[in-house]
Amino acid sequence: MRQTIYHKNHLQLEAKMASFAGFDMPIRYSSIKKEHLNVRKNVGLFDVSHMGEFILRGKRAFELAQKITTNDVSQLAIGQVQYTCMTNEAGGIIDDLLIYRLGEEVYMMVVNASNIDKDWAWLQKHKPNNDVRLIDISSETALLALQGPKAIDCLQTLTAMDLKSIPYYHFERGIVGGIDNVLVSATGYTGAGGFEIYAETSKAAPLWDALMASGEKYGILPAGLAARDTLRLEMGFCLYGNDMDENTTPLEAGLGWITKFDQIFIGRPKILKQKGKLTKRLVGFQLLEKGIPRKDYAILNEKEEMIGRVTSGTSSPSLDVSIGMGYVVNPYHKVGSEIYISIRDKRIKAEVVKRPFWKA
Repeated sequence: MRQTIYHKNHLQLEAKMASFAGFDMPIRYSSIKKEHLNVRKNVGLFDVSHMGEFILRGKRAFELAQKITTNDVSQLAIGQVQYTCMTNEAGGIIDDLLIYRLGEEVYMMVVNASNIDKDWAWLQKHKPNNDVRLIDISSETALLALQGPKAIDCLQTLTAMDLKSIPYYHFERGIVGGIDNVLVSATGYTGAGGFEIYAETSKAAPLWDALMASGEKYGILPAGLAARDTLRLEMGFCLYGNDMDENTTPLEAGLGWITKFDQIFIGRPKILKQKGKLTKRLVGFQLLEKGIPRKDYAILNEKEEMIGRVTSGTSSPSLDVSIGMGYVVNPYHKVGSEIYISIRDKRIKAEVVKRPFWKA
């Protein structure tokens, strides 16, 4: 298995490690609930250096980015970030990702770790023959997510950048903890506020310890991938491979807001035909009885007919109830619909609810 630059830090903290996307990654350090609630209340530090980063550079970089993603890249100013996804010719989601506009003709795509090779091949396949250069900087980039309401206080002690002046989904470059050329992005996957911090791997090793030391008085704790998952689920954020894949379209996954039909992108004709004619949709639900929904559990109606499957589920640490997401057929996507989750041969009553589940 591959290791991130912070692997030794995780071992020193006696983290429970497991394989994820080919990397030996920390799942938890103490308990999932403790790490989760600390991110909601204070600040948590995640190692997400397994993610992939690609640079698109050149006169036709914008053209390529616009063609292979569903959102409108023309809306990006330099210093701005955009959530988007790549779709195949059938409209299925290849990956969901972030695009950073680094310069006049320079973009960075941040992709899911499990999809790095697939995404890179897709980019190469659709790359214009000239005027655009693709660079995979994944192995040269370390990425830490500092998340929680006190993240800004923790990070501000390590940089002269005015963090309060960085709007949501924008970024700046500067020095952090004595390390130069660090990109600080006001983004994250937890819904708790904070930053994602990109640094060159060759320089990034001291950054973990610097953030942990700076955050001590703010209650910082390291957090693993398990807490990252429960945090994102409380916000109703999709996880690739669970809540979306190449067999689901952005409209089915509730991502119509990042699907801009006034621009031409791969898969547009197929997705456009779905508009107003969806037969299945991703919904959020809350259990009304005791139980924990898990991926691939059957979703039933009152007649015990199968109407869908769970894609993500957990016991919410913040809400102290069980929540989940899954695809259901019409008309069970409507908020307030009564559904049942099949858990160990028992029908557990649930209700379709609006996302996010957790609100600050």
